[in-house]
Amino acid sequence: MVIAGLKAMLSPFRGRVRVVGEAIGADQAMSMVASLTPDIILCDVRMQGASGLDLCRQLRERDPNYKVVLLSVYDDEQYLFQALRAGASGYLLKKISGEELVRQLELAHTGTTVIDAALAGRAVDTAARLQSDEFWPGARHGLTHRESEVLSLMVTGLSNRGIATRLVVSDETIKSHLRSIYRKLGVGDRTGAVATALREGIFQ
Repeated sequence: MVIAGLKAMLSPFRGRVRVVGEAIGADQAMSMVASLTPDIILCDVRMQGASGLDLCRQLRERDPNYKVVLLSVYDDEQYLFQALRAGASGYLLKKISGEELVRQLELAHTGTTVIDAALAGRAVDTAARLQSDEFWPGARHGLTHRESEVLSLMVTGLSNRGIATRLVVSDETIKSHLRSIYRKLGVGDRTGAVATALREGIFQ
């Protein structure tokens, strides 16, 4: 459904952009990119299997010339920082119009790194504050403010239900935060996350 909507969004601009292939999931995308060698890979951050960030990293490791533009609902500068660290050529939000998306893809094709304007402005402020250590614990590891809160409560020994109750959110929301925390810290489970937090001195 998402792919069909994206193709429909781009269809009025056939003279400027052409969809040469489509894939669902990272494995299929890796294979298709290798066979088609597209000018731009437009990729959702959320995918089946590996995330779009992981796919971007894998593609760039295979060939640093690949241009990957990530499309996301996450209006969060920490995701932008992760995308740039993964080698992405752009990070755009799904609220973008068809005309603007095509314009940004054209810019990316020329080698320009394209970023949603409002998000870029916030990212500059965040980067400046990170540089001066004026930020929440965990920010240097890519954690959002809420993820840092969740991790700090994990360190104190609270269960998922206990964290959800403390933060007044659902259990599913906490599980989603945990998946993101594990990915950003490069660990596979709760024990690894707590160990990393203590070893790195995140909550001094």
